Amino acid sequence: MITTLTFNIIKIFTLATLASTLAVILTPLLTHFLYKNQLWKKSARKKAISGEDAVIFNNLHREKEVGTPRMGGLLIWVTTVFIIFLFAGLSAIFPDDWIAQFNFLSRSQTWLPLFTLVVASIVGLVDDLLVTKGWGKYIGGGISFRKRLLLVALIGLIGSIWFYQKLGWDTIFIPFVGDVAIGLWYIPLFIAVTIACWSGGIIDGLDGLAGGTFASIFGAFAIVAFSTGKIDLAAFCAVITGTLFSFLWFNVPPARFYMGETGILGLTTVLSVIAFLTDSVYVLPIIAGLLVVTVASAIIQLLSKKFRNKKVFHSTPIHHHFEALGWPSYKVTMRAWIVGIVLAFIGVAVRLLR
Repeated sequence: MITTLTFNIIKIFTLATLASTLAVILTPLLTHFLYKNQLWKKSARKKAISGEDAVIFNNLHREKEVGTPRMGGLLIWVTTVFIIFLFAGLSAIFPDDWIAQFNFLSRSQTWLPLFTLVVASIVGLVDDLLVTKGWGKYIGGGISFRKRLLLVALIGLIGSIWFYQKLGWDTIFIPFVGDVAIGLWYIPLFIAVTIACWSGGIIDGLDGLAGGTFASIFGAFAIVAFSTGKIDLAAFCAVITGTLFSFLWFNVPPARFYMGETGILGLTTVLSVIAFLTDSVYVLPIIAGLLVVTVASAIIQLLSKKFRNKKVFHSTPIHHHFEALGWPSYKVTMRAWIVGIVLAFIGVAVRLLR
C-alpha cells in the first residue's frame, strides 16, 4: 500500500519529469521558429543603466547579443501551462481514476500563481516582440521601463487584493517575533515584494546564469511548499523547475536562445506570489540571494556614479564586473550556480526551523 506521503513525492517528481521531457521535445520547434523569424536584437545595447556608453558590456557581448534569439522563456511557461491543464482535463474526464490524483490545479494553491505566470509572461512576450521586430512606438527598446514597472505593480496589486480580500490574509511572519497582523499594509508590502523580485530579472545576462539561478530558487520553494502541506503548489514549483532544467540544457554556453522578458517577467512575479503563499517572505532574500546581490550591485553603481562620480564595479550587474576582471563567462555562471544552491539550502533550512 502506497502511503499519502509516498504518493505525493511520486506525484511531484513525475510531474517535474514529464514537464522537463516535454520541454526538451518542444525545443527544436521553438528554436526553428525563433531563428526562422530572426527574433533577436538587431543592435547591441548602446547605453549602460547609468546612462553612459556601454563600452565594457559591448566589448564582452556585442557578437552574442545580436544574432541569438530571445523568447526562450516560452519554453518554460507554455510547458507549465500545458502540463497543469493536461492533468486538470484528465481528472475531469476520469474523476474516479488514479490519474485524477495528479491534478494540481487548485483554487487555494495554484490559481493565483498560474494567473500571475501567464499574464506577466504575455506582457514580457509583447516586450520581446517590440524589441525584436521593432513594432509600435518603442522601436528597438520594447515597452518603456516606466510602463513595465506600472504593469508589474498592477499585477502585484491584483495579487495582493486576492490575498487580502479573497483569502483573508493580513499577517506576515517576522523572525524572533512571530506572526504580525499588518492589516491593509499587506497590500503595499505585496506590491513592493513583487517589484523587488522583478528587478532581479537583470540577472539574465550570461549564458545559463538565469536558468540555473531560477532552477535552484523554484526547487527550494518546491521543498518549502511540500513541507507546509501545499502539495499542489509544490508540484507547480517542481514543474517550473523541470522546465528550467530543460531550458538550461539549451541555454548553457553557447546559448541557443535567451530567456527574454517573457521568461524573466513571468518567473520573477510568480516568485513573489509563491513566497507569500508559503508564508516565506522573510527567507526570500536568502533563497533568491543571487537576485538581491545582482540588484544591489546595480544600485550601488548608480549611487556611486551620482554622488561620487566614480564607479565601484567595472560593469554592472556584478556578473559583468567579474567578466571584465578576466573571468570566462562559464566560470562566472557555474560559480553563481554553486552560490545559488548553497543559499537555497540555507533558506530552506531557516524556513523549516520555524
